[in-house]
Order: sequence, then C-alpha cells, then structure tokens
Amino acid sequence: MENNKTALNSLHKKYGAKLVSFAGYEMPIQYSDGIIEEHKYTRENAGIFDVSHMGQLFIKGDETLAKDLEKIFPTELNNAKLNQSKYSFLMNEEAGIHDDLIITKVEDGFNIVLNAACKHTDLKLLSTLLDNKYEMILSEELSLIAIQGPKAVKILEKIINGVSNLKFMNGGTFKYLDEDIYITRSGYTGEDGFEISIKNKNTEIFVEKLINEGAKLIGLGARDTLRLEAGLCLYGHDMDINKSPVEANLKWAISKNRIREGGFIGFEKIKSQIEKGVSKVRVGIKPEGRIIAREKTSIFSKDDKNIGEITSGTFGPSVQAPVAMGYVENSFSKIDTKVFLEVRGKKYPANISNLPFYKKSYVKGVSKWAK
Repeated sequence: MENNKTALNSLHKKYGAKLVSFAGYEMPIQYSDGIIEEHKYTRENAGIFDVSHMGQLFIKGDETLAKDLEKIFPTELNNAKLNQSKYSFLMNEEAGIHDDLIITKVEDGFNIVLNAACKHTDLKLLSTLLDNKYEMILSEELSLIAIQGPKAVKILEKIINGVSNLKFMNGGTFKYLDEDIYITRSGYTGEDGFEISIKNKNTEIFVEKLINEGAKLIGLGARDTLRLEAGLCLYGHDMDINKSPVEANLKWAISKNRIREGGFIGFEKIKSQIEKGVSKVRVGIKPEGRIIAREKTSIFSKDDKNIGEITSGTFGPSVQAPVAMGYVENSFSKIDTKVFLEVRGKKYPANISNLPFYKKSYVKGVSKWAK
C-alpha cells in the first residue's frame, strides 16, 4: 500500500530529505545536516516541522457540545476561553489512553489535533460517543506546520504580523495570501514556537518564506530527540491503551475540579489510582556514562530485581548525555534512585531523574485573542 504524501513532499525532496514510512505517510526522518545538527539548530535558531500527518478534527456546536465533550475528556471545556488550547486524553473506562490530543475552543466549536496513527479510529470513537449529534470534519485540505526555537517568533512575525502577541497554548486566526490561517503558540520540542494550520495549496510557498527568513527544515529524528529532552510523551511508546494518565505521570493535565466532580470516561479508575496509588509510574532516567538505553530495555534494582522497562531512549544533544524515560515500580520512582539498565546482556548503572532533562520557559499568559 502506497504511503500518503503531505503538501510538502516535493519540498522535502528538494532539500535532500531522507524519507521514511511513518503512520501511513512518507515523512522526512532527517535532511543532509543530520539529526544532531538539526536538533541544535532548533534549540539555537528556528526549525520547521511538517506535522501534516496529524489529524485536524473540527467539531461544530454550541455550549451543549462543550458539556458533551466534558463527558468524554477529563478537561474543563465549559469554561475554556475563545482560542484557548488544552492538553487532554481520549480514554476507555479503565483510563487506558486511546490518544493524547490538543483541544482548542474556536468560534463555532472545537478544533482537536490528533496523533497520526490514531486519527481515523479517534474519529469513529468520538462520533459514536457523541451519538453523531454534531458535524465532525477530519480535514484533508489543511497542512499543519510547526516552527520551533528561540528565533521562531521573530521569523514568523515577519510573515504574519501579530503572532508575537499570542501566549503559550493560545491561538488566533490570521491572514495569509488573503486566506485564513489558524496559529497557536505551542509545540513538541520544549522550545517556544507555533503550530500553523494552513491550506495545502499555500503550504509550500509559506514554508519557503520561513526558510528564506532563516528557519531550517527539521526531520522526525530531531523532533524525537527534542521532545525526549523536554520529557514529552510519544503516543504508542510512553503511553498507550494499557497506561493511564496517572501512571504516565500526567495527572497535572486533569484539573482538580474534574477529579473532584468526575463525570468523564475513566473517572472511577483515575479517582481510585489517585487515592490508592499505582504500581508503576513513568519516570526520567539518566544512564551513567555514554550507554544509550533504547525502548524495551529492562530496568533492574540494585538487588537485581526486574522493576520496569524503558519506553524511549536516545542521546540528548543539548544535555550532552544519554536520556531515557520508562516505567518502574512505584517504590523505585524516587529521584536519584540507583537502577541498572540491561543493554546487550550487560547491566549499566543509571539514576531516576527529574523531568524534563532540558527546560526552557514558555511565553505564558492570556493573549488578546482570548475572550
């Protein structure tokens, strides 16, 4: 079966991308500079990411929609300000995560950004849960482009006047080539940045302008090292249907009001886990030395008990050291606990670490588009 192609496929080839199959799409894993240089360029300048494989779902409705979505998601949506984005989860009754997503309140309903591999099953599930009461569109006409890094705001402001007024996890509608584009101040790298929803036909010329202003195209390889340094989960690896937000150490994404009031799918399990604790939990792990522990690496205690497994691991170019995340038995989750990682039949020392491994400050507050 042939992979889908994004609107930037020709541009990726023009700039020397190594293309791979990812979630049913032909996507750039890296360009000629390589993953480490692309990573560093994003941290120091501005990187452009084609994330058009992700789902952009539009659900139209009034305040009744917000109430119905609150029966599904563990997020306060009834009080969401216009153009405010919130991180959330689509869960089953056991609080297993079908998908993690970003929900944004817009004029005529909500926009939801879904993971690429989950978007079609998410659409079917949400349609069923909402009893097909609302108009739902999983767009094929729009691309999603991210620009990330300390120079992202300066570069994007030259092309789209006013984006510098946006605050973190807030968005707004702007004009480009006399057509609406929607921009949120958000991302998946641990850097300040923006995600731009733009019509496919305008995407290539828009990205060329970003490049001309000094941004560089960045592949999925560096996107992964950037997000891992920032302690951000990758669906299907660091979270999945067998893990809950509490186990994934993402309880912060569920407001205290929702935990107290309930009324969403998975609430009873979430409440029980918060009250009684969980047997396993996601943690940061710093290997000692230079050994890289990849996904599925077994984690052992100092008395040689198998206590968990790595879910993501790489070399962090910005921290100049190996970094990893994984799940361990709760009793071994305390920061600085000594553990051992079994790599190619040999055990190497590591320590449970704070997340993120690399931290930048976001531009927080309420933007003038929020009402």
